[in-house]
Amino acid sequence: MSLSDLSDVLKPVAEARGLPNAHYTSEEVFQAERKPLWFDTWAGICTASDVPEPGDARPVDFLGVPLFVLRGKDGVVRVFQNICRHRGMILVTEPRKIEGAIRCPYHSWCYSHEGRLVATPHVGGPGHNTHPEMKREEMGLMEVRAHVWMDVVFINLSGDAPAFEEQHAKLIDRWGEFDVPLYHGGADSTFTLICRTNWKLAVENYCESYHLPWVHPGLNSYSRLEDHYHIMEPEFSGQGTEVYRQIEDEDGMRFPDFPGLSEKWDTAGEYVTVTPNVLLGVQRDHVFAILLEPKGAGVTEEHIHLYYAVPEAPEGLRRKNAAQWRVVFEEDIGVVEGMQKARGAWGYDGGRFSPAMDGPTHHFHRWVAERLMRSEGALAAE
Repeated sequence: MSLSDLSDVLKPVAEARGLPNAHYTSEEVFQAERKPLWFDTWAGICTASDVPEPGDARPVDFLGVPLFVLRGKDGVVRVFQNICRHRGMILVTEPRKIEGAIRCPYHSWCYSHEGRLVATPHVGGPGHNTHPEMKREEMGLMEVRAHVWMDVVFINLSGDAPAFEEQHAKLIDRWGEFDVPLYHGGADSTFTLICRTNWKLAVENYCESYHLPWVHPGLNSYSRLEDHYHIMEPEFSGQGTEVYRQIEDEDGMRFPDFPGLSEKWDTAGEYVTVTPNVLLGVQRDHVFAILLEPKGAGVTEEHIHLYYAVPEAPEGLRRKNAAQWRVVFEEDIGVVEGMQKARGAWGYDGGRFSPAMDGPTHHFHRWVAERLMRSEGALAAE
């Protein structure tokens, strides 16, 4: 299937059409997306809080590529391909603590937390743990380029993307006031939602506020449609509100604010997608990250994490906040699943975009189309 004929997506928003149905339903297209949309840029795979202590390891299936994340003895979070360099055996099969070396369960080859090959039992024959032809320094684990920002572990599998700080300089600068320690709320501040939809529909829905009055009536009751604005930059898009309302407990207690915030954040909140798959939200007293994990063309897992300005935010408020956001995110499931079902309609032409309301969604469609077309040579490299 050719992916290059997406010229209608690239037209100005008032004339453009959305991505064709196959981009949401076809496993062939889903596989074709892997390199240009995921491997060649910075994608999120988990949070640093998933490996909180030295020695904590977590396997990750990154669109079919086996990886594992490890916080080393030095406290650094690293990502490796999850295979032994000997015969390609999987090394880490479940989240666990690795106190000593990373040992292959097949032939017991061992690696340091930095990925160096440190032991090769009987490689030169029984009782001989070295062999002149087997150079350990050439057979360490394959490390994947990684960067941690807003507690999200981003990776660039191809190694070809600009440095994370360069590629996302505008967002890092825009949210510089949130470059402070973030404290994960713990077990009651993380949950996963299963959506029977293509991952792109989850992004499209998150990018825009147009649906608020009908899908999120509770949220819209105080943060109205007219209180929102669009955010569109090359590598991120979304929306913000000028009316963010803090939650309170029965005694009027609120979460502490992040330190040093400017007056803008007294009432504002912003919600953007860092393409391809990290949905972030910032407010004066907490932030959240949603990592989209595609499980095929038609199923997506949403992994939600909530963070606060202090290490032990009030437990009751944490639970109330998580429950409130869960309601909002669950309200979205029906619409993204409904759009997925509709992609089976013959003759649907990708739909149209409101020039006034759908700018961020069209911006994301263009990002997808440009990368896919460039991968097929239909667009000249910038």
